[in-house]
Amino acid sequence: MIVRHLQQLLGTARDVDGGNWISRRLLTADDGMGFSMHDTIIKAGTETPIWYKHHLEAVYCISGKGEIELTETGETFAIEPGMLYALNLHDRHLLRASETLHLVCVFNPPVTGREVHDEDGAYAPSPAAVD
Repeated sequence: MIVRHLQQLLGTARDVDGGNWISRRLLTADDGMGFSMHDTIIKAGTETPIWYKHHLEAVYCISGKGEIELTETGETFAIEPGMLYALNLHDRHLLRASETLHLVCVFNPPVTGREVHDEDGAYAPSPAAVD
């Protein structure tokens, strides 16, 4: 069994600062669960272009407010506590935080733990991933 507390991860290699966001990697590929889980903070007043072309992501909002815009269609969805969105089609999107967002994010395949967004807003393919 794996037991972790968020407080134990702060300031470690599992505490990743991506500029507009901070992702605390609760579970990573090394944990062998088949997915990774992150406690994520999106800083207020930011807009982040993202395209997880190698990963699927589901996001659950704990607190804060913002919106997600699908860049292909311009469709926007309000993000608020209790809302879940799942990027099941590798959707290119803009993530905007009008207030600091506290999110729980799940990735498949799992991330290794040190990833940050590349020029496309993506994470590199996971070593075991097949596109």
